[in-house]
Formats: sequence, C-alpha cells, structure tokens
Amino acid sequence: MILRLQAMLDNGILQVMFSVPEGFVTRIRYGGLDNLFDNSKKESNRGLIGASFNIIKHNQDYAEISFLCPRSSSVPLQVDKRFVMLRGSSGFYSYAVFKREEGWPALAVSQIRAVYKPRSDKFHYMAISDKIRRIMPMPQDRETGQPLAYKEAVLLTNPTNPALKGEVDDKYQYACEDKDNKVVGWISFDPPIGMWVVTPSDEFRLGGPVKQDLTAHVGPTLLAMFHSTHYAGEDLIMSFQNGEPWTKVFGPHFVHLNSLHGKGDPITLWQKAKDEMVKEVKSWPYDFVLSKDFPKANQRGSILGRLLVNDRFQAPKPADSAWIGLATPGDAGSWQIEMKGYQFWTRADADGRFLIENIHNGTYSLYAWAPGFIGNFKSATNVTINPGKKIDLGDVVYVPPRVGPTLWEIGVPDRSAAEFFVPDPSPNLTNRLFVNDIHDKYRQYGLWHRYTDLYPEHDLIYTVGKSDFRKDWFFAQVLRRRGSTYQPTTWQTVFHINAVTPNANYTLQIALASATQSELQVRINNPDSSKSPLFTTRMIGRDNAIARHGIHGLYWLFSVNIPSSFIRTGDNTISLTQFRNSFAFSGIMYDYLRLEGPPTS
Repeated sequence: MILRLQAMLDNGILQVMFSVPEGFVTRIRYGGLDNLFDNSKKESNRGLIGASFNIIKHNQDYAEISFLCPRSSSVPLQVDKRFVMLRGSSGFYSYAVFKREEGWPALAVSQIRAVYKPRSDKFHYMAISDKIRRIMPMPQDRETGQPLAYKEAVLLTNPTNPALKGEVDDKYQYACEDKDNKVVGWISFDPPIGMWVVTPSDEFRLGGPVKQDLTAHVGPTLLAMFHSTHYAGEDLIMSFQNGEPWTKVFGPHFVHLNSLHGKGDPITLWQKAKDEMVKEVKSWPYDFVLSKDFPKANQRGSILGRLLVNDRFQAPKPADSAWIGLATPGDAGSWQIEMKGYQFWTRADADGRFLIENIHNGTYSLYAWAPGFIGNFKSATNVTINPGKKIDLGDVVYVPPRVGPTLWEIGVPDRSAAEFFVPDPSPNLTNRLFVNDIHDKYRQYGLWHRYTDLYPEHDLIYTVGKSDFRKDWFFAQVLRRRGSTYQPTTWQTVFHINAVTPNANYTLQIALASATQSELQVRINNPDSSKSPLFTTRMIGRDNAIARHGIHGLYWLFSVNIPSSFIRTGDNTISLTQFRNSFAFSGIMYDYLRLEGPPTS
C-alpha cells in the first residue's frame, strides 16, 4: 500500500493541494471546478522534487509553506520551493530560493521556470497581450498535424476547430520581451474562469528588459520563465565553477484566478487580469515574503539622475526614452548575458530623467542604451546601494561611438530589425492571428524562405538616396535555398562620394540586432567573396532569432575602419557577405548601418 500525503492551502476562495514532500501542485479547486489542473503529466517529468515539507507560518490571515529540494550528486544545488496564500486573495504566490554552498562541484544551468497546466477540456482561449489573444488549437491538433522545419512548428491539417485548418502553430510565435511579460493566461468559457501568471517584477530575470522568452502556448501551458537561453544561446548558460557559492530568489510570481458571476463575456476576464497585474506591480516588493534572502522595501535603496547624450556632431541632448539599469559590474553591454545576479531597469522620460527604486543592497555598474544612438553606456565608477538610501547621480553623459560625420545611414538604431521589410508569409504557412498586424508580421513561420522567393538568382542591392530601407532592405540576411543546400548571400550598398579625402579613414558602423552561427564579411568595391575581406566578424551568434520569430536577439556593434585608398570619387559599393552556410538558419539581422566621413575639427 502506498500512502500519499498532501498539504492544502485554503482561504475560502480557492483550495490548492500539494503532494508532500515533493511540492507539486496537484489540485486547484475554484469557481465550481473540482480541479483546474491537468494532472496527466508523470511526477518524474515535473522537475525538482522536494524531500522535506515545512510550514513556515500559518494563521487566519497568512500561510507560507516550504518544500526543500536538497543537493544531489547530479545537481549540486539546493532549492527551497515556497508557496504563499493570503486571506481574501484570489490566487497564490510562489517563489524559490536557489542556493549553492562553498565547495560544491561545478554546475551548468540552462533553464529555470515554473510550469502550470490548466485542463485542456476547459481552457481554450489564450491571452498574451491585447493583440495576441484568441481561441487556440487543441493538443491533439498538433499531434495530428504536419511537422515543419523544427519540432515546435506544426501545420494544422485536421484540427478539431475547422477554422484553424492550414495554420501554423509554434510556441515561439507567442514569445515576448520580459518588460512586456507581466500577465499571461488562459480562459475557460464554461464555467467562465481565468487562470493567470502575474510577474510584477523583472529583477530576478536575466539579460535585461528586452530579453525575450516564452509565455504560454498550446497544452494549454502557462509559463513563469526565470532563466533560459532563448534568443541568446549558449552565452546565457549559467555556469558555476567548482566551489562557487551563490544564492538567488526567483519570484514571487502570482497565480491569479478570476471568474464571472452570472451572465457576461468570459473574455472580459483578460481586462480584469490586467487590472490585478497593476495592483501587484504597485505592491512590489511584497512585504509578506518570509525568506531572509528576499529584502523588504525598507532594506532596499534607490537612485535618480538624468542621462544626456553627447554625439559629438550634435549638441548634447536628453536621452529621451533611454533604458537605464543597474546590474552586476562588467563591461559595457555585459548585462545582456548576465544571469546570476539581479538587474533593475527603468526608462528615462523625455528630459532624460530616471528613478530606479527598490534595489537590493550591493555594488553595481550603471548601464544604459538610448534609441536613436548606437552602442552601450557604462558608468565610469560603480554604484553602491545601501538600505533606505537614495543616491542622486546628477547628470550622467553618454558619448556614443562615432569617429566622423554621417555620410549616410540605413535603418533606425533601436536594437531591432522591425523597421526593415518583413515579407508576407507563404499563403499555406500562416498564423491568421498575425495576418493583419503590421507590427507582428515577423512572428509568421518560414519568412527566411521568402528571401529566396524574392531574390531567386541575385542578391539585394540597396542604393543610398534612392532605396527605402522600409521596402528594400530585407529584415534578415539569410541564406539562399538551392534544393537541399543553402548558399551564402552578399548584399550590396551603392553610394556616391563627390570627393574622397586623401590619406584619411572612413568608418562603417554596423549594429546587428541578431546573429546566428554567422560570419559577416565586409568588402569595398570588390564583390568577389573569394578574396580576403577588409573586415570579418568571424563566427558570431547563437540566438536563433530568425527561426524563433524574434525580431532581435543579442546586440552587436562593429566599427569598421576604411582607408580612403579603398574609396573612389563617384559611385562605390560596400559588399556585405554572410559567409557561413552549414546551418539552415544561419543569418544576421541588421539594426543600423552608418558610413562616417573622416573626423573633422
């Protein structure tokens, strides 16, 4: 006989059952349903298994319980899974304290997440944002569909909902930037119930505010993503050396349930969930969390200041809408691949002023980047945060990379390829959710193949002063398909110089929004790719944003020095070759290109 122990949190609004000591949520009773969860997944596939159970605190207003997952021989890591329920709250909170002690063996971690599986017979409507929400395919629709270029992408050939026939479903189509990933969920129409994951803070996430990650997808599946290599690749594997200690709190996030009483449109539960999210964000940092590793508001500090941009050939100006943040000290831009510490970001106002509150104690570098300017800012000195202290940094000046005046530019420096030409998808490979949305066209499947359709024999040629990058610059420099093989591509930019400055240097600034197993080679007035290039990036990038429907991955900036002897009076051509072709999805996305003339006084 097997004796199965359970723990239950019950505040009169909902009941949540947990397996003991494993710490798996096995049942949620709410809104007339005995269980909102799908429990078909085997426990052996549910992740970290608790070995001990402890009641941290329990009274009529508050309950916090703990399931401790101890270090094992295969995973030298201790995880304390915590769950909290409050009186009068329609939901429960969850967080986890990850810890390594000195002397523990080396470890590599590629993903940390919490996964919730609502019942597939009830929850059919998914909501990620105001634009990305609808009735979704069923799990069996994917099983009967046609697999495409990678396992996550499936063409629905015989769906239970005939309206979805011929569509592509892929969980990466529903990814979003962490700054926008505050509430996602599913709705049941009968009974009208919503289940939502609310993440009120990004401080414990990695890679900064524009790091992209998964949200929710067919299953139905709800994700609280804390750490992953998505849209960045191996650079974001969390690697610990032998003996390296570490502690970090992931969360809390809030699993919120809402419902309609009487008649009404169940989809209004999405708006109610957004309203709840706003309340949770205002409540951060939560004052009820009992782990000593989670600092309360009075144990945190803040900074304020104003960021100005001095671009040398312009008058200094406020960094309107710049992203400004504190993260572990490192090189400029290192926050993109920083994952062990905490990050605290905000956006400057039109005058460049910023305020970052609720910062953990510690020493950080101040980082920033500003739309309209290339490069990464890092403060000359580190910032030390102390409890209850507010630091006024005054005016902080960012001098972005620049050598000479602008001769021409292509694109907008905003770390995204969204402003370039994104083609319509193949008619038989669409997701109709994005067909009429010009801002999300890049989420369609198979756009990398559309380059070959549009340029079957000859590559893209862009003429400065005549071409329009919104129409004539393909959003990604991908390979040309030739049967079962793929060929490197060379894009040409033609420009005119009235008079070349002798014995001087020009500069080509190349900002990349993404790179996947690529090598960008630059040649001037020499399109022959068999000849040595003037410049090469060598192999860069593993973010796979092209295949994963992301309009950007990691940001790269290269400043290419061009001696004036390479440039001639009259028409010139810069050839950009993506040289690597061993991987079908090898390619780059440009953020911005700028040719600068020789420096002037």
